[in-house]
Amino acid sequence: MTRMRQRIAERLKAAQNAAAMLTTFNEVDMGNLMALRSELNGPFQEAHGVKMGFVSAFMLAASQAIKKVPEVNAYIEGKEIVYKNYVDISVAVATPNGLVVPVVRDCNRKSWAQLEKDLASLAERARRGQIALEDMAGGTFTISNGGVYGSMMGTPIINPPQSSILGMHAVTKRAVVRDDQIVIRPMMYVALTYDHRLIDGREAVTFLRLIRDYVEDPRKMLLGV
Repeated sequence: MTRMRQRIAERLKAAQNAAAMLTTFNEVDMGNLMALRSELNGPFQEAHGVKMGFVSAFMLAASQAIKKVPEVNAYIEGKEIVYKNYVDISVAVATPNGLVVPVVRDCNRKSWAQLEKDLASLAERARRGQIALEDMAGGTFTISNGGVYGSMMGTPIINPPQSSILGMHAVTKRAVVRDDQIVIRPMMYVALTYDHRLIDGREAVTFLRLIRDYVEDPRKMLLGV
């Protein structure tokens, strides 16, 4: 095992041993977000120099949802619960040497465009092996996108000392019911693994439903409502 693989193994096993992990699921209709990206990706790229990405959209949605469910962004220290007044999102990035989780800082203060710029920069540096330890330290929440590899559903593992992680999965066309009619829609399963010592089911389900609502109607998260 490489030193990085050994470290990954140690951290994952430590997370499993320490936290009372539980996963809740939901599904997201990606149609409106995909239509928005199809319509505005060109002007967005001209204005900001990056493409409109799905992960950055979920980062924006998570930043908005955390304002309403702050427990998701907290962690346990001894017998204390530490709440953060900022959102630093760790994003899992696969590299030739293994999985790394660089951190995008102050996501709660950034626009969709700035989140995409920061994420693209960190991901490129990670793939080149130019990520420093400080780039991966201090995250308060994690997003993992297994959908890029075709994952339909999975239960991500918490990145300690964080208390939750959001798992994105592949977008597939499925038959769903809308207004009592069966229609074909681009759907994504999402999963939230959380530390049940800190976060109860009500908060976890509420948070995941907020993610769903923001992504299904991007106007809400862009307006911060």
